Amino acid sequence: MAKIEKLVESMAEPIAAERGLRVYDVEYKKEGPDWFLRVYLYGENGVDLTDCEYVSRALEKVLDEEDPIEAAYCLEVSSPGLERELSRDWHFMTAIGEKTEVRLYAPIDGKKSLQGILRAYDKEYITIETEDGEMCRFEAGQVAKVHTVFDGNF
Repeated sequence: MAKIEKLVESMAEPIAAERGLRVYDVEYKKEGPDWFLRVYLYGENGVDLTDCEYVSRALEKVLDEEDPIEAAYCLEVSSPGLERELSRDWHFMTAIGEKTEVRLYAPIDGKKSLQGILRAYDKEYITIETEDGEMCRFEAGQVAKVHTVFDGNF
């Protein structure tokens, strides 16, 4: 995580906590000529528009006072979505039991991607159970990306 993103996360975390939420991720990137600062919120019971509005307004005040970003940017606050990337330990722990897709750096048995229910996670291994009941265990170094998969059921 880049310096600006870490700084903004540290500013946003106490604001999110006031609503019973956590900062899921922060993204600061240029798209075309414009810069975007995106703050993604996570709550065990979801994130609604009121939560996003509250955090956005409070964070905007802190960012205006501290002024840590030189370039003009657009602040966006939202949930990470139904299909969210899992990159931190706590992301994986909250997703145990959910349908996920694991993308690999190199194919295993001819496959570079597998879907299944996330059954276990630690810093060294990720385990999913495929639709046919097979338990697939991947070393962390084999995994390029993991994200949840929305299958139409809540």
